[in-house]
Amino acid sequence: MKIKKLNIIITLGFVAIIGILIAQLMWTIQAYNLEDKKFNQKVNIALLEVAEKLSGGKNSFTENPVQNIANDYYVVNINNEFHPVVLEYYLKTEFTRFQINTDYVYALYNCHSDKMIYGKYMSTHQENPSNKVINFPKHKNLIYYFSIRFPDKTTYLISSLRFWYVLTFALIIILLVYVYSIYTIIQQKKFSELQRDFINNMTHEFKTPLSSILLASEALNKQDLVKENTKLQTYTSIIIDQSYKLNSHIEKILNLAKNDDYGLSLKPQKIILLPFIQEIADAMLQKEKDLNIHIEIDSGIAIMADEFHFTNIIYNILDNSIKYCETQPTIIISSYKDSKGLYLKFKDNGMGIPVKNIPHIFEKFYRVNTKRSEEVNGFGLGLFYVKKVVQQHNWKISVENNTDRGITTTLFFPF
Repeated sequence: MKIKKLNIIITLGFVAIIGILIAQLMWTIQAYNLEDKKFNQKVNIALLEVAEKLSGGKNSFTENPVQNIANDYYVVNINNEFHPVVLEYYLKTEFTRFQINTDYVYALYNCHSDKMIYGKYMSTHQENPSNKVINFPKHKNLIYYFSIRFPDKTTYLISSLRFWYVLTFALIIILLVYVYSIYTIIQQKKFSELQRDFINNMTHEFKTPLSSILLASEALNKQDLVKENTKLQTYTSIIIDQSYKLNSHIEKILNLAKNDDYGLSLKPQKIILLPFIQEIADAMLQKEKDLNIHIEIDSGIAIMADEFHFTNIIYNILDNSIKYCETQPTIIISSYKDSKGLYLKFKDNGMGIPVKNIPHIFEKFYRVNTKRSEEVNGFGLGLFYVKKVVQQHNWKISVENNTDRGITTTLFFPF
């Protein structure tokens, strides 16, 4: 993924999560305001019921006796005299009925002088008091009004919105996890770029001396002194052969590094499988005298593929079958069709792959840890390259162990 695309994804992710947090905050504020209105409505109705009962049960009010003076302060005008014990009883009854479960303070006032003559703090957790004498002034012409204040109203409303706060906290956690994930991705991206730059520089540095070695070895191999000496000719042939192998590995690394940056450049064309694979098999047979390859492919089968990269796929699969065989290599190449597509199978008689390692064999630089792997030269890039080419062609590749010995590699070409 290019840095520009990664930055766009990161930005969009941040905008989306911040937008969700803002929306959540607005919903929480709206929910708080709604709870506040519901609370005021319940308190007003409860106090109106109390006022009616204190007035003798007759609704003789020409206007609403309950006045909301402040956010948490209410005044109730009563055209009658009443006792604090009676008021307290009615307040408890109505507040319980309307589920108003918070502390409050009530106070009685003289209607003529507006002086408070009695007050009390009521807690939802306090026990009912025992018989208590209340000194309360009475006069036949004296009437009263009372007030109610809820000192913990804000705390009470906030506690009723626990779900919204839990949801907001969860979103904040998600945002933190997202930020940490993005930070990790960026760090991995930097590490990957450093690794790729190192590999590119290393392989380029290798190619120059390797080219000199190949030129010198080929020139040396043409000398009469070398031609006349069998041992010298064998040694120079080994140098040339191994140099070409090393050059092939370097080309693979460079191609993979290029693929990471720009993707492989594919030029699909029609390829008839039988002669194409037969030509590759013949080239392999010239190099490996003990190799047996049996081709069981119908003559008319053709696919659309990039010739260069498809050649490398076949070569890598056959080369692995040869390298990881402890006896005389035998490879059976076959094909068949079904309603979904074409299957091309490569069955060998090699040493097989432990089941736990099969999911990892297409990973970059991965090699199965066996004694044979230590004897075979390689960087663990062959099958990784094969997987990349297969994916860019929109094909599929799979590997499974045979029932007797060896593995079967299957290429699937969907119709």
